[in-house]
Amino acid sequence: MDIEALWNKALKETEILRSRIQALKVFSETRVPYILLSESSVNLGDTVVRRGEVVIEKPSLVVPPLNPFFEGFDFDGEEKFNDNNFINFLLIRGITLPSFHYDNKTHSLDIFEGKLSGAIKNYQKILQEQENTHSGLIAGPEDCWQFSLLIFICAQIARNADNDIRKLLEKYHEPNN
Repeated sequence: MDIEALWNKALKETEILRSRIQALKVFSETRVPYILLSESSVNLGDTVVRRGEVVIEKPSLVVPPLNPFFEGFDFDGEEKFNDNNFINFLLIRGITLPSFHYDNKTHSLDIFEGKLSGAIKNYQKILQEQENTHSGLIAGPEDCWQFSLLIFICAQIARNADNDIRKLLEKYHEPNN
């Protein structure tokens, strides 16, 4: 499947089941843990559970225009699809991201023995019981998990934009600055 088809599939099928409740940090890097659930294409009826975190570098008021850096969002078998191509791919579709460093670290890749709907209920319950406000829960296709993860990160950034601008202005209007 080509990148365009994968992108469209991710847009259609990605579901943010539980957003990160805690806001992204404005003045330091933010670690955004996630659990991404996908129907297994190998073990039909089972669910792939990808746990990891995206580290979003500390924002800066003076940044190069629209020059984000992605690490750990590799597309298997797509060697010609590098960071510049990826950024251009998004720009053509009207998607711009702040000029941060987005570093994905996948910590584990497991199988939940059961359907996606059962995995969703299980992980929603776990996060609720732990009162986990840091982690997001996402469901998306296995073959384009990178785009599903990016959609989640973009939603977190958009959700925080108003608050982030207010915090930046407050900090730079303090008497000592």
